[in-house]
Amino acid sequence: MSVYIDADACPVKAEAEKVTTRHGVTMFVVSNGGLRPSQNPLVENIIVDAGPDVADMWIADRCGPADVVVTGDIPLAAKCVEAGAEVLQHNGDRFTAANIGQRLAMRDLMADLREANPLGAGGGGKPFSKADRSRFLDSLERALRAAKGKV
Repeated sequence: MSVYIDADACPVKAEAEKVTTRHGVTMFVVSNGGLRPSQNPLVENIIVDAGPDVADMWIADRCGPADVVVTGDIPLAAKCVEAGAEVLQHNGDRFTAANIGQRLAMRDLMADLREANPLGAGGGGKPFSKADRSRFLDSLERALRAAKGKV
């Protein structure tokens, strides 16, 4: 049982480390560099080669039914859900077999709309809030309990 963090642009690394440490679970922080390594012996900092989706492939190749993956990347989430992992977004929302198809379709639709917009108008998502952080902590706690049941 492990927790995998898609670490580039992840706003909840510190929170995930606290929860995984409390549960005694190894956490893999996967990025292509530029992050300060944790001194926690339960946290392994994995530096992958630069390139598109290299960190995603590293996580997808290793996660399984007793693992938890934290990512905002929907294609990575789809691969991890397929592998049987519990998959969480940074705001605590779960990716599941029941919702991942719709999430992929919406992602593709939004990409097409952005591409078709000749003025480039449109903003990013809503800002990350304290409530998002709190939901994430609760969801990670639940996901770890569920994953322990699979071990």
